[in-house]
Amino acid sequence: MADHAPQRPTVVPDGEGAAAMTSEEIGYRGPTACAAAGITYRQLDYWARTGLVEPSVRPAHGSGTQRLYSFRDVVVLKIVKRFLDTGVSLQNIRSAVQHLRERGFRDLERMTLMSDGAMVYECTSPDEVHALLQGGQGIFGIAVGVVWRDVESALSQLHGERVDTGETLIGHNPADELARRRNRAV
Repeated sequence: MADHAPQRPTVVPDGEGAAAMTSEEIGYRGPTACAAAGITYRQLDYWARTGLVEPSVRPAHGSGTQRLYSFRDVVVLKIVKRFLDTGVSLQNIRSAVQHLRERGFRDLERMTLMSDGAMVYECTSPDEVHALLQGGQGIFGIAVGVVWRDVESALSQLHGERVDTGETLIGHNPADELARRRNRAV
């Protein structure tokens, strides 16, 4: 049986570690994904169990295992939250997330998702946004690039985990000086 002693977190200096790693090399545990996306753990758990947004790095397998979410998963979680906050039905959100999955999430940060409350539309050009606005009905949009940067900023201050080694990466949070001092002292 392998030794499962807890690993000591690694402090990531500026310009190294998590900041220099690609988003595919870092995963985020449930509480971190919740904090970055602005959702509750209950929502996260429900969405994972129902298949709305499942962790792409590591799904939970039985009791005691923790899900690990990718950066893109966290972006999608925040998009789902924004749609729910504006009154889009979970059924329509589910369709939009399924469309994004089928599309492969490529060019996600350049996309604008629009909704009239009944349907969710993907717009990749100003002309498409303009065409939707010409319909005369009330419509709102989510600029995915803005959500992308919000999540990027939030996750840079939170703990991540190396996908290959499981090593904990401490985010750069200037307000958490006490935690840094404790880690140096150990």
